[in-house]
Amino acid sequence: MGEYLTTGGLRTYYEVQGEGEPVVLLHGGGVTADSWWAQVSALAERYRVYAPERRGHGRTHDLPGPVTSELMAEDTAAFLDELGTGPVHLVGWSAGGQVALWLALRRPDLVRKLVLISSGVRRDGGTEADQALLSAAGTVLLDSMLRPQYEPLSPDGPEHFPVVFEKWLQMWREEPDFGFERLAQLSMPVLVMQGDDDGVRVEHSAAVATALPDAQLAVVPGTSHVAPLEKPALVNQLLLDFLAEEQAAKFMPLGALEA
Repeated sequence: MGEYLTTGGLRTYYEVQGEGEPVVLLHGGGVTADSWWAQVSALAERYRVYAPERRGHGRTHDLPGPVTSELMAEDTAAFLDELGTGPVHLVGWSAGGQVALWLALRRPDLVRKLVLISSGVRRDGGTEADQALLSAAGTVLLDSMLRPQYEPLSPDGPEHFPVVFEKWLQMWREEPDFGFERLAQLSMPVLVMQGDDDGVRVEHSAAVATALPDAQLAVVPGTSHVAPLEKPALVNQLLLDFLAEEQAAKFMPLGALEA
């Protein structure tokens, strides 16, 4: 069952399940917390799992003005401060990974471990097919995919979809713009994950992992941009292994991710 928490005028909807160290799941752009259905119950066996919906998504209302990943990271920090979670394991998927990156940079005190799923750090890290989603034909496809998820749930009413959709498109055309230089500031352990037929180039994810001080890289075989739904058991095991306090020993490290 979902709950609401208000900070700074934003009434955020979130779902929570399980007990233990806090894990926060940040959904992709234009979708809802429901997209984590295959992960929440598995993670909740060991952790207290929070799945909030960001401003203008799902059951969380929109606020006036444009949106950016950095702004939504500020919303998320305020949300976690109000909950009093302390440092969390933060998992961001697609556009949610951009929010997670900004939160980890701005508030490293709130992030114990970081997972980036299908999320790059520069626009040129995306494939041609990913870039085409922002063409005229691509936006028609995105509209048909995202509108049915938005209209039944939004407290702003179905007629508000064109407003938030235009905000998302503007953000997606300008982001990701995080860049590689800032990655060196992220001292927490990071898992970089993507599908092998994703919208992020595999070599880009490898470069991201190389630029991070403490990173692991996972390319999930036979999956696309929605690997958590396509191979949930494998993705869940990768998440649980990474989030565990005790990590598997490396018997023969040979520096594949060294710069």
